[in-house]
Amino acid sequence: MPSFVHPLLLWGLPVVAVPVLIHLINMMRHRRVEWAAMEFLQTSQKKNRTWVLLKQLLLLASRMAAVALVVLAVAQPLLRNPLGGLLRATTTHHIVLLDDSFSMSDRWGDASAFDEAKRVIEWIGAEAGRQVEPQTLTLLRYSQAKRVALGTRPDLLEEPVGADFLVRLRQLLEPLEPSQMAVGPTPALEAIDQLLGESADENRIVYLLSDFRACDWDQPRELRGRLLEMNRAGARVRLVSCVEAARSNLAITSLKPGKGVLAAGVPLFVEVTVSNLGTMPVRDLPVYLETDGRPLPAVKIAEIPAGESVTERFPVNFPAAGGHVVKARLEPDVVDVDNFRYCTVEFAADLPVLLIDGDPAAEDARYVSAALSPGGPVVTGIRPRIETSRYLSLNPLEQFRAVWLFNVERLDRSAVDALERYASGGGGVGVFLGERSRAAFLNDELYRQGKGVFPLPVAGPAQLLVDRLQRAPDLEVTDHPIFRIFSAGRNSFLATVVIERYFAVPEDWRAAADSGTEVIARLRNGAPLVVERRFGEGRVVAVLTTAAPAWNNWARGNPSFVVTMLELQAFLSGDELVDVERLVGAPLDLELDAARYDTAVRFLAPNRESAPAVTVNAVAAEGGRLVASLAETGGSGIYEAVLAPKSGSPEVRRWAVNVDPRESDLAIVTGPGLASRLEGVRYDYEQAGMYQSALGDLAGYNLGQMLLGALVLLLIGEQMLAFSAGYHPKTRLPSKAGGGRP
Repeated sequence: MPSFVHPLLLWGLPVVAVPVLIHLINMMRHRRVEWAAMEFLQTSQKKNRTWVLLKQLLLLASRMAAVALVVLAVAQPLLRNPLGGLLRATTTHHIVLLDDSFSMSDRWGDASAFDEAKRVIEWIGAEAGRQVEPQTLTLLRYSQAKRVALGTRPDLLEEPVGADFLVRLRQLLEPLEPSQMAVGPTPALEAIDQLLGESADENRIVYLLSDFRACDWDQPRELRGRLLEMNRAGARVRLVSCVEAARSNLAITSLKPGKGVLAAGVPLFVEVTVSNLGTMPVRDLPVYLETDGRPLPAVKIAEIPAGESVTERFPVNFPAAGGHVVKARLEPDVVDVDNFRYCTVEFAADLPVLLIDGDPAAEDARYVSAALSPGGPVVTGIRPRIETSRYLSLNPLEQFRAVWLFNVERLDRSAVDALERYASGGGGVGVFLGERSRAAFLNDELYRQGKGVFPLPVAGPAQLLVDRLQRAPDLEVTDHPIFRIFSAGRNSFLATVVIERYFAVPEDWRAAADSGTEVIARLRNGAPLVVERRFGEGRVVAVLTTAAPAWNNWARGNPSFVVTMLELQAFLSGDELVDVERLVGAPLDLELDAARYDTAVRFLAPNRESAPAVTVNAVAAEGGRLVASLAETGGSGIYEAVLAPKSGSPEVRRWAVNVDPRESDLAIVTGPGLASRLEGVRYDYEQAGMYQSALGDLAGYNLGQMLLGALVLLLIGEQMLAFSAGYHPKTRLPSKAGGGRP
């Protein structure tokens, strides 16, 4: 027996009697009239009565059948007998891919996008349980997709739908919550293909229950290819949107230390960025701050225009060396998880810096040393060490946070090699020139056609002529991190710097676009004075004049000299002690020294109550390293690894893990937008709030289309039968002009 998608429409079947009523009404309207000519026709009709009556009955039946077919086609009957098994597979497999990325926590009133998705899954399970044909269901969350390759099973895998299935499904769905990950649908589709492969003996329906955020669907080339493959395999695709509109959202999208000296007792500014992912400006927004669990005064952002981000700075000061935690948060809104952000900063007791001076008197190095570490009540956290050039060849350089060269005449090959290894490995190198510097050595040994550590070729010392007319400043700086503090004319002392001599560069020299070289300060005649270059993982800054007041007056009582040297040291130090930002879902890798530590490492997640500690044994990795890895981070916050030294107390390492800020943008792709992005893909699109799965998907075969085809054929036959049963006299031709009687 068939069932119907819209059974209430079957109440329209009595309309089938309308053609009969019309026929009876027409018969009642006839009045009997005696007419001799009609008696002759009646005698003729009696001879053909049976054939005429049969045509009339067939015509009446065809009209009644046409009305019945219209009603049945709209009600959409479903074939639920063995013939349906011949037309479609007897088993229907519902493959539900549930988006549980954190944007699905989008909340309005008492509902959320994730709640809507769970309601639709319950509906699918309930309707599947009502079917006679075999039904199975697979449920895979987006956050599980990447772990399938590691052996993780979905929540449900080809689970038969039986009598108690709905109860078990509700028990499974009730505790589920959105993850803190940002995962698109493509990995889930790949995982399903890996889990299930191809099957010719079942009818597959693939459901994507998602919020269809623009960040996942704006570049859908790979996703579209996956869906086309499913179409070709015979699967039906249903896209169910769990949100009806994009809502405004605020998110902390960055929290990181600014440039500065990362040493205990030295003040440091931390930068927090808040993004307004909405259509209206936000004013007087407080950002609440903590350091190591202790609250700081909140930062108030005056205004964030719609669709823009604002960065504010606030000071922190940690008196003790070691790892420290900074946390920022906003008031709750439609998506709460992106209102928190964390960072960790490793502060050293002090920063050792190596100063190499080619002059035995070390005058340049002493001026810079005094600027970096003036002593007395001023604490900079920098510990300068002045040495001769031989130190480079005889000692490891990795212990220093930067290496400075002053007025060096030449270095032996081993010293140059050591300097290049240090810079390429991430170290910072600063170079000041002077009377002892030789262009031939700089070009042949340090520059080496752009392959060496020095950023540019030089021609030799030159005099900066005095300009008595324009009186322009000798030094012109760019908006580089070293000189940013002087931008917008905030420090007039820089304009008082007088440069008398410098090393000129060849007139035809221009920094190649791919060399990583940039001129960050020039003289008033346009000649480069300060040049920066990336070398491997490190940074090199060359200043083409002296550090001591020999070729200039900069270090002679000018406060801008001290500020510039401190900013230069901070730039050369880079971000080695700043924790690299990690996103939720990424692994944590900890490299161990097997001579100092046991191989067992205990990892602690932010939520200790729900996520117990995990002990991992370090294993050998590429390059002979020993690495302990936490395979996945499930949520944002501060993760800790407890190491067991072979001698001494346990040590703790910390990482900050944050949500992906791209997922905070709640812009969505609607039905028309999906149609343009998924051109050629056959799919059904519905809103979760109005969801009604076509029962033809569940039962195996919907006869609605077939009935519409039958209706068209029936109407054609009815017209032919009506023409045959009617009277159609031949058209009489008009007579020729004058040919007939008057």
